[in-house]
Amino acid sequence: MSERTKPYEEKMKKSMDSFDAELNTIRVGRANPHVLDKITVSYFGTDTPLNQVGNISVPEPRMLLIQPWDQSILKAVEKAIQASDLGINPTSDGKVIRLVFPELTEDRRKSLSKEVKKKSEEFKIAVRNIRRDAMEALKKMQKKSEITEDELDELEKEIQKLTDKYIDQVEKRMEAKSKEIMSI
Repeated sequence: MSERTKPYEEKMKKSMDSFDAELNTIRVGRANPHVLDKITVSYFGTDTPLNQVGNISVPEPRMLLIQPWDQSILKAVEKAIQASDLGINPTSDGKVIRLVFPELTEDRRKSLSKEVKKKSEEFKIAVRNIRRDAMEALKKMQKKSEITEDELDELEKEIQKLTDKYIDQVEKRMEAKSKEIMSI
């Protein structure tokens, strides 16, 4: 890759990392600590990510165990989980919080699969927007005579290859996640 296309490749890579993080937050019927990544707890007046206020473990395939380091925030952690879109009621014994993940129904699997497809479309659009920005920047450079017509053609081809590569990665990850959701 050339120096002129490198910033756009980095932007596409960051979009891909964001997409992966987004997919990790979608639960697929078994316990995954990443489903809690977006949940924050008010801790000493600051919204703090749940994974920074306690230990999160997976003692069983469909259970998460949250053990806050400071027992005084146990109720706040429970409330944060209930307020989230996780759809699971936490149970507490005064020391730890248990989250038991129910088996996903067929309808829920289908709706999660649709959600994954929707998110993948959003990220494909983001990658295409990066391509559009790159193309506009390159055309401006060519108008200012900073690059030649031939260089413009080469750079546009490079940008298109990058775009195709990252859109293909989004597709593959979307298919894998959908398959994972639909498998029982």
